[in-house]
Amino acid sequence: MRPPASLPGSSKLPNGGPAGFRSAPGGLPGRLSRVAQLLARLPGVGEKTAQRFALFLVTAGEDTARDLGSELAELCDHIRPCTRCGHIAELDDDGRALCAICQDTRRDGALLCVVARVQDLLAIERSGAMRGRYFVLGRLLSPLEGVGAEELPLEALRARVRDPEQPVREVLVATPPSVDGEATALLLARELGAMGIQVTRIASGVPHGGDLEFADQVTLGRAIEGRKSFG
Repeated sequence: MRPPASLPGSSKLPNGGPAGFRSAPGGLPGRLSRVAQLLARLPGVGEKTAQRFALFLVTAGEDTARDLGSELAELCDHIRPCTRCGHIAELDDDGRALCAICQDTRRDGALLCVVARVQDLLAIERSGAMRGRYFVLGRLLSPLEGVGAEELPLEALRARVRDPEQPVREVLVATPPSVDGEATALLLARELGAMGIQVTRIASGVPHGGDLEFADQVTLGRAIEGRKSFG
């Protein structure tokens, strides 16, 4: 996981504050302003919310800010994408990144669920309806955004399906029911069907255009259990 890129003009000034973050009289100090701007990069966090978070960190006591800073630094050193499925994994003592799902021997290795994002994987896991394993694409086919088939990890998916240690019989395509999600599902059905793999698709129930992470657990569970042959 790559650490956030440094902001422009972050060199230190004689007074110890970072360049480009001098605040107007009565505003946030330069360093605190920089923290607020970094927090504002988080999804769903606006300027005012970022300032509230930053102020909380300096008013809640030193332990909170130091503990958070330490854990964030540890993330960069110890968290990586799972080398088998693309989920989030913690490096083991040998430097290998294998997620808990891929290590779970109780999982059905013959069933592989393909999702667009880690958030979708987590949503499906919360439903409790999926007992197989996963493969995270990381993105969807989107010609309008310049994302073609060559930008998708199709070769890695083929290798995963062919793995002699965990032969896959069924691939459940759980991309979102959006234009890009459906286009990706059709591509996967064509590619995997040519390999003789049974391809299924989550059943209707998730609103068209909606993200799986926002679907309720019951709806998502029924969509998984009611999957149908596809392609």
